[in-house]
Amino acid sequence: MTTRVLQIVLFVSVVWLFAGYPITAQTNRTSKPKTQAKVVYACPMHPDVRSTKRGGKCPKCGMALRRTTTAVAEVPPELAPVDPASDPSIPKTENYSFSATKIPHARVVDQNGKQLDFYNDLIKGKSVAINFVFTTCTAICPSLTATFRRVQQETRTRGLDVQLISISVDPTVDTPERLQEYAKKFKAEAGWTFVTGDKAEIDTLLQALGVAVVNKNDHTPMVLIGNEVANQWTRAYGLSSPKTIVDLVQATSSQR
Repeated sequence: MTTRVLQIVLFVSVVWLFAGYPITAQTNRTSKPKTQAKVVYACPMHPDVRSTKRGGKCPKCGMALRRTTTAVAEVPPELAPVDPASDPSIPKTENYSFSATKIPHARVVDQNGKQLDFYNDLIKGKSVAINFVFTTCTAICPSLTATFRRVQQETRTRGLDVQLISISVDPTVDTPERLQEYAKKFKAEAGWTFVTGDKAEIDTLLQALGVAVVNKNDHTPMVLIGNEVANQWTRAYGLSSPKTIVDLVQATSSQR
């Protein structure tokens, strides 16, 4: 009789012991930290440049780092994502210190083989939008150029008088003939000039505009927007929507 009682007690103990495991496992599963989006700041021109601190600038191009998010383990409430429209740390326009006096009288050639003084013929007295491409690029250049095509269409729809300029960052390969073919491919119309020339002249020009690079593949996807008469300048990410770029062109060109 005693043995039988001991067997029953042992059986009940074992059942109770194993029955507790699912409850413990469930508790562990529900106690895992939740995943939230952590705020980081990245350069719109160089996405690899990132920081968790607000107010920084890109060491490559000087642009203000913009708020973005990335999934990480649970973070403090002060780093929780917010609506970008309500975040005062995100500038609505890029504060950019630039002056037309920095632009040299570089000797350049357009897609039609015409020799030009870059400042006198393309900048002086005009509102301009300038991007940087090369014809053999298979990465972002086609998108940058397609965006400029839509910018040209939109500025004409709005009645804006703006000179579009695409400067080759590979002048030794991008002859006027190649640029002309490239311009036709994207249906560029009058008022959109593709620029090449002697490498030394183009290098000097790119340096003055703050976009010089050793490797053409590292060139910045930036649009430089300016009003030479009012000496007002700003920058935009080259893959922004055409409307965003045209809005900046319109705001800049309206300055007097």
